[in-house]
Amino acid sequence: MDADAVFRALADPTRRGLLDQLFKRDGQTLGALGRRLTMTRFGVMKHLRVLEDAGLVVTRRRGREKLHFLNPVPIRLIHDRWIDKYTEPWAAMLSGVKQELEEGQMEKVFEIYIKTTPERLWQAIVDPELRAKYTFGVGVYSDWKPGSPYVSRTTSMTIAPNTPIAEGENLAVDPPRRLVQSFRALWGDDVKREGTSRVTWEIEPVGDSCRLTVTHDQLRDGANAELYGGWPMVLSGLKTLLETGELLTTPGSLLYLAPQSAAS
Repeated sequence: MDADAVFRALADPTRRGLLDQLFKRDGQTLGALGRRLTMTRFGVMKHLRVLEDAGLVVTRRRGREKLHFLNPVPIRLIHDRWIDKYTEPWAAMLSGVKQELEEGQMEKVFEIYIKTTPERLWQAIVDPELRAKYTFGVGVYSDWKPGSPYVSRTTSMTIAPNTPIAEGENLAVDPPRRLVQSFRALWGDDVKREGTSRVTWEIEPVGDSCRLTVTHDQLRDGANAELYGGWPMVLSGLKTLLETGELLTTPGSLLYLAPQSAAS
């Protein structure tokens, strides 16, 4: 991450306004964003390009439309580096934002650059011991074959060992490039009622680094923010672990997604 680019992007009030609009409603087209600003379409495009270059906005094609998504991960990294890396993890959860799609579902996209190899990054995703180091004591267990189940549970080093956190199926397994999983949260009654969504991990080599994109979709429109609010801190912790060998936080801060569940 280029911290200077992030600070420059955030320094402009128009660009902050665009991020505010995406925070309120994610996945908007250029036209929809432009209607909320008193400037030309070209001016909006220039500001969005600065935000994209800083990693604060990512885009996805949906048919003939180009949708813009807020990527909060660089802000999370700035927070960890410059503000308060020891803050309580649940205080860093971002509020949910709605994206109204025809199917009544919404999608969240997170992107981060990590200086590592695809093989090492893949290992950090599927190895339960490594995974637990940046997901605050939660390991993921599976044989990592297409169609096989997986389960996320707390490790023996946490305050509530062997607590089930999530479960699902490995829908596509293509190491070290792509992992697609169904996702059903188990840590509380509220999130259990949300049913099953989908998480896609995509790894792309870029020079001596990797671009990791995590897409959490098939979420109910207006879904509980606990389902996806912890991703920025998880990805920040993954980057810190692979680039420095250090831990962003300790297993004692479990659970990052639902702190009240840790005490139950």
